[in-house]
Amino acid sequence: MTLDEMAKELGVSKSTVSRALSGKGRIGEKTRQRIRDFAGLQEAGQPAADAGRGGTRNLGVVFPADVYINGNPYFQECMLGICEAASLLNYNVLLTTGTAQDISEIQKLVEQEKVDGMILTRSLEDDRALRYLTERNFPVGLTGLCSFENVIQVDTDNEGASESLTSLLIGKGFRKFALMVEDLSYHVNRSRYDGFCSAVYKNGLSREKQAIFTGQINMDLLDTVIDDMVAKKVECIICGDDVVCARIMSRMQAEGYRIPKDIAIASLYNSPTLDCFLPPVTAVDVPARLVGNVIGKQMIQFLQGKEYQPKTMIDYEILVRKSTNRG
Repeated sequence: MTLDEMAKELGVSKSTVSRALSGKGRIGEKTRQRIRDFAGLQEAGQPAADAGRGGTRNLGVVFPADVYINGNPYFQECMLGICEAASLLNYNVLLTTGTAQDISEIQKLVEQEKVDGMILTRSLEDDRALRYLTERNFPVGLTGLCSFENVIQVDTDNEGASESLTSLLIGKGFRKFALMVEDLSYHVNRSRYDGFCSAVYKNGLSREKQAIFTGQINMDLLDTVIDDMVAKKVECIICGDDVVCARIMSRMQAEGYRIPKDIAIASLYNSPTLDCFLPPVTAVDVPARLVGNVIGKQMIQFLQGKEYQPKTMIDYEILVRKSTNRG
């Protein structure tokens, strides 16, 4: 819950809520206590009486190591949401990184008892970090979906969103697509791939006639990929996320292709990165900051022994824009 939402619920100003939670500024004791009780807090520095386990009041958050290379805005927005929830509930956030092969930093935080719980921000098909944490019965949350029942999960229906966007584009008259998704070991990419294939099948199109590119999309090979799509008479490119979409848009416009007149483009994830392009890009919009806020809140409520939601699905919106206009 944001400061604005708390202020509205309590009938006080946002600044009053902020002063009560931070302990700074003049405010009546009764008002201060009422706000802190509403937020589920104890006195600053004191652990909640009904806390589930641990006592550091630190929450570990794991970023994929490649985020620092690609600068994916999703993870930045997600982190802001987690930090917002943690701040309101008097927790600290410790940020670390991990890869599919290397979970040593995660192990260090857990085994040195630096954190009370851990949030993973990427879901993998075969996830070493999840296995390690669940085998230790360590509190863990995930911004994504997995088969582990004891993992708190917050995600959006990426498969459904992909199917819906693809079906919408088919309804606009497109019949020949190129789908570009990277590593299919990432649960989100696999879900988007499956959603695309489902839409193609349900709408009576041939799966074999669609151009599907998976794996790392190397900038040095983009010209070859684009030439291949043009040779196959692709009408619309569906990009797995905003990073892939930005690469494709940049290169095609630099080569003089007119979007959408020569070829249409859509993205299965929207972000401010795509705001830099004209025409505006048709995309699936997911409130990443809300995803982070919800997973942070649910994790902390679990750690405090309070009621929590083990799985939450966040709504998405399909933004239909000029990059897929026909005619």
